[in-house]
Amino acid sequence: MNAFVALVQRDVRLALRRKSEVLTALFFFVVVATLFPLGIGPEPAVLRKIAPGILWVGALLASLLSLGRLFSADFQDGSLEQMALSTTPLPVLVAAKVLAHWLLSGLPLALLAPVLALQFGLEPGAMAVLVLSLLVGTPLLSLIGAVGAALTLGVRGGEVLLSLLVLPLYIPTLIFGSGAVEAQMSGVAYAAHVSLLGAMLVLAAFFGPWMCSAALRVALE
Repeated sequence: MNAFVALVQRDVRLALRRKSEVLTALFFFVVVATLFPLGIGPEPAVLRKIAPGILWVGALLASLLSLGRLFSADFQDGSLEQMALSTTPLPVLVAAKVLAHWLLSGLPLALLAPVLALQFGLEPGAMAVLVLSLLVGTPLLSLIGAVGAALTLGVRGGEVLLSLLVLPLYIPTLIFGSGAVEAQMSGVAYAAHVSLLGAMLVLAAFFGPWMCSAALRVALE
């Protein structure tokens, strides 16, 4: 546990020293969410209808931007080899890096989403469900993306390959995340969508670090 906490703190501190990497994802999310209302027009009914999908797609793509750097810096400076040789199990250290990635990318997106939802005219209830779905769904995006980042580590053109590998796996998260908001707006129970997101998160949290560890060991060889 000490190694887990220390690695999370170390990754967060390193990222905060390079604030541009953190702000790039947030700025991208803001730009994507802002351009659609400008391009579609000011019709309130249309904006409310497309808001869940637009905000979720923006959060998904913004989270994808930082995945390529999840393991690459440690791979280049040799830190990843030290982690693999450490007495702490590698899946525990991988989970710490995924948590740090979510704290720096997923959590800020979820907190910023209600502000951007105002321009779509979403009601407070829909905003609350949007934040809830993002808080459950964005860790899932980080876990799935970490597996893709580990599989493409050290591969030429890995960032393009990472996008092609991960984006199809993101589709269920996108469907249930935006579907929860749409269900609330339609007056239908949204708990089923959030529950499915939670179930997928539990499975990904259990299997994801192990799959990442196996892929990282192959890359180190």
